[in-house]
Amino acid sequence: MLVLNRFAVPVDTQDDFAARAHAALAALADRPGYLSGRLTRALEDESCWTMVTEWESVGAYRRALGGFDVKVHAAPLLSQSIDEPSAFETLASAEPGGEVVIATSDRAAEPWR
Repeated sequence: MLVLNRFAVPVDTQDDFAARAHAALAALADRPGYLSGRLTRALEDESCWTMVTEWESVGAYRRALGGFDVKVHAAPLLSQSIDEPSAFETLASAEPGGEVVIATSDRAAEPWR
């Protein structure tokens, strides 16, 4: 599972934002089910940032959000992200030089049930 949070960060607040994002990333990285994470900034517009994390499962990510350090360091930062979908399930992947591996969706076929 991939979580992509986008941020609009004014240039004059980027040092503070980066420090808070580093603390948030460290808190998330310490949780079970965390696979990887990155803090990125757009090359074309230095006010556009993203935090991308990868998780073993939806459940692992949701449980991670309940951790004390995550509530203290990550939740306040994540609440400032652009309000848009941020959690994505992987439906296909490929390693370098490898075949495309197709995965089935974890979403319920009839979500209203």
